[in-house]
Amino acid sequence: MLADIAHERSQALLKQRNMLAVLVLTLIGLMMVIIMMFVSRDREIVLQPVLSRPLTISSAGVTAEYLEMVTRDTSIIVLNRSSEALDYWMNEVLKIVHPSAYGLVKADLVKIVTEQKGSDVSQSFLMSGMKVDPKKLTSEVSGTVTTFVGKKVISSAKRTFQFRWSYAGLTLSMSGFGEIVPIDKEAGQ
Repeated sequence: MLADIAHERSQALLKQRNMLAVLVLTLIGLMMVIIMMFVSRDREIVLQPVLSRPLTISSAGVTAEYLEMVTRDTSIIVLNRSSEALDYWMNEVLKIVHPSAYGLVKADLVKIVTEQKGSDVSQSFLMSGMKVDPKKLTSEVSGTVTTFVGKKVISSAKRTFQFRWSYAGLTLSMSGFGEIVPIDKEAGQ
């Protein structure tokens, strides 16, 4: 009887050992597959934009820092253009326009594209100053606008432009744009 009990006990231990061996081999195989996936996987790194401090966006309103960054980038897009890339320029500007102002802004841009298409005219803008008002959702940029025909500079003048913005949810969109003409220039015309 002791031999039967010892035999049953050894069979149970043998069965447990075999199950553990199968489990260990399965886990080793699974670990090898996971290691192979990680080794062959493409790596991605999220790059932070160059900011002086962390930036948050809130549905409560636009911060001056955020409005300044958007104005800077938008002015670069809007005020720098060349005849070779007018269609691209117009499409990029229209991506940031609020739907309520889309038709009016597009009509103005189509006029510019029609006038300059096929010409050798280009324009560059070098910003020298900026003012933002997050409460009124407006911003102004000042700088030098230089117009070229080919490589020849045909005009270079200091000018100021105003952007009007619309903020809904967490989306800031341009609702208007124009040059601020000094009063003395208006009187002279």
